[in-house]
Amino acid sequence: MKPIPLKPLGLIILLLFFTGCKDYQGKTDTENSKKYFAIVIHGGAGTIKKANMTPELENAYRQKLQEAIDTGYAILEKGGTALDAVQKTINVMEDSPLFNAGKGAVFNSVGKNE
Repeated sequence: MKPIPLKPLGLIILLLFFTGCKDYQGKTDTENSKKYFAIVIHGGAGTIKKANMTPELENAYRQKLQEAIDTGYAILEKGGTALDAVQKTINVMEDSPLFNAGKGAVFNSVGKNE
């Protein structure tokens, strides 16, 4: 059996290597930078009786929920991190007395927010 000459084999390998190293002609930078995202929030698990829900109170809840969504969305739209968007979205709800969270939380029997 005759040995394989290394010179032609090396040239073939180099040729294959260099033809494989080609610029990627994929999407443009603007197409690659387009980001899609969504924000979902939950306003609570409690029950508000219909008799206690006036149109004004319902409107107040809806406005505060929309404010929370808009806050997080604006951060993501400007390239902010998901963590920052979530934190600021939650802060809007925590700062509202409408929701049982953060500063707006109800007090327990010993007078502390839960």
